[in-house]
Amino acid sequence: MSGLDDTALARLVATTAGDILLRLRASGLFEGKALGKAGDRTANAFIMEALATQRPHDAVLSEEEKDNAARLSASRVWIVDPLDGTREYGEGREDWAVHVALAVDGRAVLGAVALPGLGVTLCTGGCPPAPAPAQTLRMLVSRTRPAAEAVAVAEALGAELVPMGSAGAKAMAVVRGEADIYLHSGGQYEWDNAAPVAVAEAAGLHASRADGSPLVYNCDNPYLPDLLICDRALKDRVLEALRAYQAKIG
Repeated sequence: MSGLDDTALARLVATTAGDILLRLRASGLFEGKALGKAGDRTANAFIMEALATQRPHDAVLSEEEKDNAARLSASRVWIVDPLDGTREYGEGREDWAVHVALAVDGRAVLGAVALPGLGVTLCTGGCPPAPAPAQTLRMLVSRTRPAAEAVAVAEALGAELVPMGSAGAKAMAVVRGEADIYLHSGGQYEWDNAAPVAVAEAAGLHASRADGSPLVYNCDNPYLPDLLICDRALKDRVLEALRAYQAKIG
């Protein structure tokens, strides 16, 4: 097992964590918020142990671990979200994910996003190109609190709104051709988007901050609040519509 390359390791760890989460949910031992908390802790414990065993010299940044400043001097940093979409997981929904990414010198170079509820794991190894955008564009938004910016951009582009849960589920919906644009402005951290960005870029999609600037990882402050994932041909239209909305509201 120690002969796994980084991409295969990311895929195996994400998929196995997802399987653990499914079994935990099926056990009936926990419900609702208690299930979400148990899922976060259980998946995190497995991922941390797996990475410590397979890549003992690499640093790790996890949503569920106390941050260690030693990672800032490391070239290789695994960035993980053991359970992206804790609420959706606890509610028995399918739109949640497990993120495992490797950042090298600040760039998310590879990763895997497991969608356990769908029985699918997407990763940077052999990722097929994302399908072309639909004739009527589809814009992903939060199912509970759609961001005003995304709603305004969708209106400007004549796009339909597609409510969905976790960040990973939204990003992979674009990769899978179930939607065309994922624009997020409501606040995220590096673990929310490192693996989704790596997979999206491997699928040939554009991925950046909401202003079009590059996404940089393993920063002192892991807060990375905004994100745009879309077909490269749509990037300029989305950014123009977003700038027009921002100018309008001052």
